[in-house]
Amino acid sequence: MSLNEVMLQIPTEHMANVFGQFDANIRKIEKHLGVTVVVREGALKIIGTAQGADGAREVFEQLCALSARGNEITEQNVNYALALLKEHRGSEMVEIDRDIICHTIQGRPVKPKTIGQKNYVDNIRDRMIVFGMGPAGTGKTYLAMAMAITAFKNEEVSRIILTRPAIEAGEKLGFLPGDLQSKVDPYLRPLYDALYQIMGAESFQRNMEKGLIEVAPLAYMRGRTLDNAFIILDEAQNTTPAQMKMFLTRIGFGSRAVITGDATQKDLSPDTKSGLDVALKVLRRVDEIGICELTSKDVVRHPLVQKIVQAYEDYEKKANGPKKSRQGRQ
Repeated sequence: MSLNEVMLQIPTEHMANVFGQFDANIRKIEKHLGVTVVVREGALKIIGTAQGADGAREVFEQLCALSARGNEITEQNVNYALALLKEHRGSEMVEIDRDIICHTIQGRPVKPKTIGQKNYVDNIRDRMIVFGMGPAGTGKTYLAMAMAITAFKNEEVSRIILTRPAIEAGEKLGFLPGDLQSKVDPYLRPLYDALYQIMGAESFQRNMEKGLIEVAPLAYMRGRTLDNAFIILDEAQNTTPAQMKMFLTRIGFGSRAVITGDATQKDLSPDTKSGLDVALKVLRRVDEIGICELTSKDVVRHPLVQKIVQAYEDYEKKANGPKKSRQGRQ
């Protein structure tokens, strides 16, 4: 097998960022693509098969371009660049990074980080109702919140309504002291966290006092018509079919809705159908409704979370496989 050598210049100011701490990113790329990387005076010499060397060069170019745009290169960036290379879509990584939705209160840009997330954000822009399904860590709620706050600041909607079913995650918490707000706050905490990060606590409290931001359990949506609002229903896998139908029929003129959920983390009783599952079957062919399915590839938390999600997906496929094949023979 003949070995090829590919040379690549990396600007000095981006070397530390692209290479990673103790050259961890170089080691990962070497191991994944079966190449050897030699660094000399700002130049990279990549030694390997033609396919491996060219692939490594493309990955380094993408990481360098991300660094030039002010990004801190993380292990997730490297993993995703390698995954896109396998799909021959490496050039899309920088294009995704250009889509800035808004900035957090600390000035950090909020933007999609994967192709799946970019598709999700584009659907929210283009459609009145969007379903976003996927495992933990794929940014379903956070990106929806960023889009809601952006629409609110741009006066595309006059208020933001955030809701989720108040169901305990497999535990009986018993009696909770305090007023109604104190009782529902624990269930709505993930929504508050995203609001604080993007909008800031003071701005959130001010708009909430004015009634421009409303955070409430799903049961409180019954009987209302929600006009000119950006509505987010989180943890939709824990709705019943009746609750989901009730929610979808609340949406009025000038409103947009995003429904997020993870079908693998239901807290309903085993004999109860999920409203999210039913809605996806009923509404899949309605053109005005967007359905985005995020996967373990779209996880942007710690890389270990991605591995955990993938391991569970593999386990569930193996566990469900024999059952389906037996049912098919009957």
